[in-house]
Amino acid sequence: MASPGLQRVFPFLVWWPMVTRQTLRADIVAGLISAIVVLPQGVAFATLAGMPPEYGLYCAMVPALIAALFSSSWHAVSGPTNAVSLFVLATVSPLAAPGSGEYISLVLTLSFMAGAMMLAMGVLRLGRLVNFISHTVVVGFTAGAGTLIFAAQLSNFFGVDMPSGASFVTTVQNFGLRLAELNPYVLLVAVVTLLSGIVSRRYIKKAPYMIVALVLGGASAYALNLWLGAEQTGIRVLGALPGALPRLSHPDLSADTLKSLMGIAFGVTVLGLTEATSISRAIALRSGQRIDGNQEFIGQGLANLVASFFSGYPTSASFNRSGINYEAGARTPLAAAFSAPFLIVVLLLVAPLVAYIPIASMAAILFMVAWGLFDTHAMRTILRTSRSEALVLIFTYFATLLMNLEMAILTGVMLSLVVYLNRTSRPQMRTMVPDPRHAERRFGPVADGLAECPQTKILSIEGSVYFGAVDHVESHLDTLRNVSREQKHLLLACRNVNFIDVAGAEALAHEARKRRWDGGRLYLYGLRLPVEDVLKNSGLIAEIGEEQIFRSKREAIATIFGRLDRSTCARCHARIFEECATLPPPEER
Repeated sequence: MASPGLQRVFPFLVWWPMVTRQTLRADIVAGLISAIVVLPQGVAFATLAGMPPEYGLYCAMVPALIAALFSSSWHAVSGPTNAVSLFVLATVSPLAAPGSGEYISLVLTLSFMAGAMMLAMGVLRLGRLVNFISHTVVVGFTAGAGTLIFAAQLSNFFGVDMPSGASFVTTVQNFGLRLAELNPYVLLVAVVTLLSGIVSRRYIKKAPYMIVALVLGGASAYALNLWLGAEQTGIRVLGALPGALPRLSHPDLSADTLKSLMGIAFGVTVLGLTEATSISRAIALRSGQRIDGNQEFIGQGLANLVASFFSGYPTSASFNRSGINYEAGARTPLAAAFSAPFLIVVLLLVAPLVAYIPIASMAAILFMVAWGLFDTHAMRTILRTSRSEALVLIFTYFATLLMNLEMAILTGVMLSLVVYLNRTSRPQMRTMVPDPRHAERRFGPVADGLAECPQTKILSIEGSVYFGAVDHVESHLDTLRNVSREQKHLLLACRNVNFIDVAGAEALAHEARKRRWDGGRLYLYGLRLPVEDVLKNSGLIAEIGEEQIFRSKREAIATIFGRLDRSTCARCHARIFEECATLPPPEER
């Protein structure tokens, strides 16, 4: 057994003992299936990223192997992804023409920079930062990305000539103006491909639907060109791939290039890590594995660094390939590792056929990919459940369409945090009373029709009492003092207060002083140890009074009862506390 330190450096040593003849056989089968599936995906995603088609396949070779060996997930498969590919095109195309040598150089450099950032975050144990990107932001962003993919492929699907690299609004406007110029032969091939993919995915589940769609779409294009001629139909094809093996490459590390790509690299880092971590955790819930977020960062970082030297653009974990890998029976990361050499073999066999894939068919495939990015179930749940989360979802979706993609993610995250802070800044404060229906007189809400003690207010605080919540807490306590002047004693039930900062502790100290000035006291019970430590370390516990802090409500009530004004008790006909039984009955008062 390798030492823990060695396992952190080489995480594959953790799962290597799991490899047996049975797992090896299962992993080989899963790896072969993954290699077949990525063939059309790699070409489609590279096209989406503005890169030559072969670069998408190169992403699924060496980078996928490195990610399999150095990430923590046993089933996630890395390579080209739709969201990252779209992000690359949207952010790098303003700097250079897609597909040009300058563009490819910038994208390779982007892989290096994003990989370096991911690796640094993993080494610095910053894996939990991904948790700040809420599920709602991810759902909104991916839906927006799907819409952008639809818009980007309108010209290829309908055979309409439009300028590339335009904004979403401009693209839609141009398409509307030139819709009458659509090419019916291109549209026919695209529709045949789309319908073939939909039918195959629904009714022929064992066959890779993308391959079925491309074969039938390519056959329809070949038949039309044979019948009418390529000049008449205007159907364009991808063309031959240069080779099956990735060429060695290198990033451009000049100061100007690094400066121009810094913000984009950060966006790729956030998006890639969010995608990889989300996919790994989703599959881990089914497999029972525990995911190490920091190790995922390291694995994805190394994969992207390597990609920049092996003709690969930024990569992440692929949802489709990871899910298929798990469903195919993969047992260890060797399945993902095997997919790389298998892809080379498959590519050597079918590379000549890739040249005949119509661009319209690739647009249809990307339409299906785009539709898969709409998590309609999650969107309906969010819209139905929470108004604030619905606002985050809608805002992130439209920000993705109308803003730079890196800014859209950051804006969505910021809005999500604002919504969270607004929610936590208003901790629930409920008036409670002892319930005589229970033997132990458990506290229950006044809404149940139970009477309050005319001299004592019992309040339950549920939430954190920190600087953002202080104004809400103080305002509520001031209102209670002004409205219920006879209730000079205040007992705070603090079992549900998980956190308090110095500002919150000062607010409690101020309330204690105000209660003393009015002739009453502030009492606390059920303090959690971290909360009590803050009160002690800040020195503010002396303002409240250590004798006013209790472990149990029974002790607190006994102390409060001893300080009540007996003349007021004589006029009270409700026996609120157990101790009230010691008082004379109402008729003798």
